[in-house]
Amino acid sequence: MIARPDAIAALDAEEFDVVVVGGGITGAGVALDAAARGYSVALVEKADFASGTSSRSSKLVHGGLRYLQNFDLGLVREALLERQLNVKLAPHLVKPLPLVVPAFEGARPDRLVGVGLNLYDVMSVDKIRGRVGRRGSGAPSSGEQATDLDGDGLADWAPDRHRIISGEEVVERLPALAGREPTSGYLFYDCQTDDARLVLTVLQEAERFGAVCANGLLVTELHEEAGRTRGVHVQDVATGDRFTVRATNVVNATGVWADRLRPDELHDEAEVPRIAPSRGTHITLRHDQLPLVSGAIVPAGNNRTIFALPWLGGTLIGTTDNDYDESATPDGLDHIAPAAGDIAYLLDATNSYFGTSLTASDLTGAFAGVRPLISTGDPKKSVDISRKAELYETSSGMITITGGKLTTWRRMAKMAVDRLVERDARDAPCRTHEIPLGQGVALEDLERVEGVPEGAYQQLAGRYGHVAHEVLAVAAERGELAQPVVPPVDGQVTPVDILAEVVHAARHQQARSVGDALLRRTRLGLTAARVVADPSGETARRVAQAMAGDMGWDDTRVESEAQAFLHEAAAEGIVTG
Repeated sequence: MIARPDAIAALDAEEFDVVVVGGGITGAGVALDAAARGYSVALVEKADFASGTSSRSSKLVHGGLRYLQNFDLGLVREALLERQLNVKLAPHLVKPLPLVVPAFEGARPDRLVGVGLNLYDVMSVDKIRGRVGRRGSGAPSSGEQATDLDGDGLADWAPDRHRIISGEEVVERLPALAGREPTSGYLFYDCQTDDARLVLTVLQEAERFGAVCANGLLVTELHEEAGRTRGVHVQDVATGDRFTVRATNVVNATGVWADRLRPDELHDEAEVPRIAPSRGTHITLRHDQLPLVSGAIVPAGNNRTIFALPWLGGTLIGTTDNDYDESATPDGLDHIAPAAGDIAYLLDATNSYFGTSLTASDLTGAFAGVRPLISTGDPKKSVDISRKAELYETSSGMITITGGKLTTWRRMAKMAVDRLVERDARDAPCRTHEIPLGQGVALEDLERVEGVPEGAYQQLAGRYGHVAHEVLAVAAERGELAQPVVPPVDGQVTPVDILAEVVHAARHQQARSVGDALLRRTRLGLTAARVVADPSGETARRVAQAMAGDMGWDDTRVESEAQAFLHEAAAEGIVTG
């Protein structure tokens, strides 16, 4: 990415067609779409890229099987087609994930579930192309290449149909269920990603088309000329410097914070929907504590289900879906900590289903995010219905895009930029359905660097694609940078994220703090929270020291940055039990 000082200088000096407020997946998508259509684009983010909801998801790119219960077929169909596009555009980053719905005690798999999966299969197919290009009955993997059906140079992927599998195969895919002796199950497919990495990749592509992006810039108010928005006034949170980013159009893509930007204007206009925040909590475990090869759909009471998923060498469980009252928490929406009741709910469901006895002290991490659900004003309607994206334009000309979900980020961005194009009477069709997101790399093409764990190469290829070459070049600079951030302890398998990733994040991805490096550039704050947030500060200090050379930090600053991360980790509630 553009170095942050250079980006800030450009934002201060130039005038743009569009300024996007918000550096999550929606804002990143708007920046890419607008820039690809020929607009000059600025993007500002008050904290770090993906620091809000976009790094706190279930990591799934999916149609939303449970939305079928509400007969929200349009939303599911849209999400399934976007799922297919995500795999096509970023196959190294968005990968097929088999999921299993087991049956026990000799029972056949639930027929109603089978009906739903049949519908899921049908809606996932592009009618124009039909089922051409679908592969055999084996589980698809990120290494498989489907046929380029539309001649754009990108491989098209669509999942195999769901099928019934034997109890033996259920156990192969979900070893944690061996003690319950499942007799059969349904196998179907969705996709999985690293959400924060997806945001950064989309931003990098936006910059390739000329967008200028910077984090750590707080929008203090809109800039107006003759009653119309013509940019935003911002403050650099690091220095306190203030300046104006001038732009003809303003797009508010701040998600759950959308009604914070010009709240009086938004709330005075009758047709503007209200945001009803909903907290989703997730927990993580070591693989040996709950071994999974595929994902599982886990019943959680009250006619709800949760996911148990393999992720980054461990296990991810979630999510809850509860109304969130920001006034009841000290940090409001800025730091969303998992509630003890939510963690207990997830553990109870997991223990009941898998026959385990896990407690909060067993967790390797926990995190929570707040989804920007749209309030319809009708208390009889399910909150699930309000997961649709909402676009509205207020009297000042500001366009707001909010709601939706991770999977439909591209469609939401298209909605916003289509409105700009319509307003400007331009001939500028959307192109994001054909723009690759990053470039993949074959595992065998990555040069081996002394000291880098063998298991790290696959993660680097999936996380960075071709950019993994740059990370490995950093690792080759000195032996320390090739080492894992979290060294193995007592023979336990630990995450393979290496210190070179931290340095690369500081140099090339606008990481400004230890938290940026551990929570979003790597995911160690989620997968190894107890180690990285240990009160001794040992790991946090090590990360700060690795960043120091590029950030210009002296020993005193290194210590203060390490302590700042410990405070952030406490506010985020990543360590439980």
